[in-house]
Amino acid sequence: MNETDILARVLARIKPDADEHRKMQEVVDHIFALIKQVVSKKDLSGVEAVLVGSAARGTWISGEHDLDIFISFPGDADKEDLKTKGLEIAKEVASNADGFIERYAEHPYIHADFYGFKVDLVPCFGVSSAAHIRSAVDRTPFHNRFVLVRIRGLEDDVMLLKQFMKATGVYGSDLRTGGFSGYLSELLVIHYGSFIEVIRAADEWKPGVTIDINKHGTRKHKDVLVVTDPTDPVRNVAAALVMDKFVSFINAARQYLDKPSMEMFFPVPVSCMDDDEFSMILNKRGTSIVVVLFDKPDVVDDILYPQLFMLHNSLKDMVKRNEFSIHAGDVWAGESKAAVMLEFQVSELPFVKKHTGPPVWAKQHAKQFNDKYQQQDKQDSVLSLVYIEDGRYRVDISRKYLSAADLIRHEIHTCKLGRHVGESIRSGFTVLEDIQVADIEDYSFRVFLKGFFHSISGIT
Repeated sequence: MNETDILARVLARIKPDADEHRKMQEVVDHIFALIKQVVSKKDLSGVEAVLVGSAARGTWISGEHDLDIFISFPGDADKEDLKTKGLEIAKEVASNADGFIERYAEHPYIHADFYGFKVDLVPCFGVSSAAHIRSAVDRTPFHNRFVLVRIRGLEDDVMLLKQFMKATGVYGSDLRTGGFSGYLSELLVIHYGSFIEVIRAADEWKPGVTIDINKHGTRKHKDVLVVTDPTDPVRNVAAALVMDKFVSFINAARQYLDKPSMEMFFPVPVSCMDDDEFSMILNKRGTSIVVVLFDKPDVVDDILYPQLFMLHNSLKDMVKRNEFSIHAGDVWAGESKAAVMLEFQVSELPFVKKHTGPPVWAKQHAKQFNDKYQQQDKQDSVLSLVYIEDGRYRVDISRKYLSAADLIRHEIHTCKLGRHVGESIRSGFTVLEDIQVADIEDYSFRVFLKGFFHSISGIT
């Protein structure tokens, strides 16, 4: 199958048909009518509904029924009015939905389910230019206007790029993913002219590559990819992109150019890891796994995941300070539980530990060190006389924690936890080691486990 046939078959699977477009438009029209009705009832002037995002720009992928509908207030409206009245409007509209929850970003908004469509109802200021935005979401309507007049005829290319990025695991600018946003993918297609030209360009990318569509050149950034926002020249649209996702996209682009295939758009889904497979991989790798399991805080992912990453990094630092050797790690969150997982090359250490003192020539510090440790028989923790090695005083002492799991059990409270994860940890947690990890039967955790070992060891 040649590349043209491959792309045609991919599009046939991901491009919404007329019926799907019609259903989406019906839902949008229904919500717009509800907003207009509520605004009229509250006698609010200058407040209107605005559809933004991929649904507004015709770049959404079939089956992804996500709608971003902004409730736009006049640009000079009071900020507290926006928060209170905007949320009131959103809640009243969402009372007609199948269900809704209140979420928080810079200010509260409503996430609702209308006829199978996931809808975010977000209050914003309808400012006159992106230079006058009063909240982060205010710039989104300007993204709409910029893209709409430039994306005509390129919608299919954007869909192909999004699907390719999803398959590669680099799509999404949320803090959990650290990848490419939908707006960024649209700008890449606008700049390079097509899906394949984006792929060819990525093959040559290096960290620091800069794209400035409107040639503003007003600000320098130190991110791995710099795409100046055409509507806000001081902003880098790719600021959320992390190094590993950037280079993963480059690597995938090279693989595609070398051998295009349907699998690069639709990879085989990662399956669930069963107990036997987990036991086999532990024996094969010869490493040790430690999982900290706790109740998942009831917060949105963009609040939760930075705290999970903070705990992950703090645990890594702590075990390294205590001379345990880390090989890899990751974080996971399911419906009700969350976890940090660490893989150790060395998870158990001997009772004896070498304690390093000052250089011999540091007279004052040398005396203090010798005074403290030279009386071996009077200190249970001291296991040797003071000796000299590589120009420094040293002494063998006992180690407090012989296993990484014990260290974590007793000292996790000294780690950086974050507010919500900290509250959950303080209310209770479990440390599971090696085969005990199989006690976690949650299906999504087992998929996560399979994906973890798949990404670092090539198992299928």
